[in-house]
Amino acid sequence: MMLSYLVPLVLLVLLIGASIRILPEYKRGVVFFLGRFQAVKGPGLFIIIPVIQKMQVVDLRLVTLDVPEQDVISQDNVTVRVNAVLYFRVVDPEKAIIQVEHYGVATSQLAQTTLRSVLGKHDLDEMLSERDRLNDDIQEILDTQTEGWGIKVANVEIKHVDLDESMIRAIARQAEAERERRAKVIHAEGELQASHKLLEAADVMAANPMALQLRYLQTMSDMSGKNTSTVVFPMPMDLLKGFSAMAGQVPQAGAPSRPEGEGSPRNDDATR
Repeated sequence: MMLSYLVPLVLLVLLIGASIRILPEYKRGVVFFLGRFQAVKGPGLFIIIPVIQKMQVVDLRLVTLDVPEQDVISQDNVTVRVNAVLYFRVVDPEKAIIQVEHYGVATSQLAQTTLRSVLGKHDLDEMLSERDRLNDDIQEILDTQTEGWGIKVANVEIKHVDLDESMIRAIARQAEAERERRAKVIHAEGELQASHKLLEAADVMAANPMALQLRYLQTMSDMSGKNTSTVVFPMPMDLLKGFSAMAGQVPQAGAPSRPEGEGSPRNDDATR
């Protein structure tokens, strides 16, 4: 008699134990009643009727997804291997369960194809120098396509862009040539600026002859400070002017000299 009451009591306790569900703050339960969506439960304590109701648990925390390496051909026909990391989370548990099967796998596959398609539209230089813009483009595309799955893509980061050894050497040569070009341009700009300054200095010296004398003395001072065997004899600038005046009075070579007072020959027949 006692056993007949004990068996139903044990079954009732087991049924109650199987019906009680407790979910933490970061999880939600999608409940189906006879195969149809009923509600999203959690967090906390609630009861699920066995057999009649079924529940699938969804984690709402941020998920870190490592996108495997992908072979990408850039727009300038360079083959590279690129991998990335994707951060996403579920914002609508109902869509994540009903609209897509295994939302994590679907997001991973979509991230791989999007990574190849987006990077294939850019040159190698853009992949190496404009990663932030490429990350934003990939994130925007993924976020738009996964919105119907109840998934929010928080961030996308390209981790590595692996190149062949030949491409690494080519990039090194290109960088060296670019540095040489910049050095030549800077040197040419310096020569241009120096020429302008020299022209200004020449104008100042031409306006004031004493400036040329001071420059001459400064040059002598600079030469005397070096360990050389050069012997310098200073010469006054006025003496140089005297030599210049004398050189201007010397007749040019090849010009015939005439006696003083002798004029040009006249044609006596024409004057008669």
